[in-house]
Amino acid sequence: MINPDLALAAVLSITIGSFGPSIAIGIIGSKALEAIGRNPDAAPKIQTSMILAIAFAEAIAIYALVIALILIFVVA
Repeated sequence: MINPDLALAAVLSITIGSFGPSIAIGIIGSKALEAIGRNPDAAPKIQTSMILAIAFAEAIAIYALVIALILIFVVA
């Protein structure tokens, strides 16, 4: 049986840890679309930078998932 305090800590870590990257990915996508709309010729360069930035933002959410899994399976 898992400790309820550890379960709450795991839930909070993944919730709070994925909130920031999800907002960041939305902002990155909207700004990239604005930039492509202003200068369609630069679309491949903007798209490459956008995908790289999204990958870095998503890595932060993965770190939060790893922490939640550690709390559930290792600490418990």
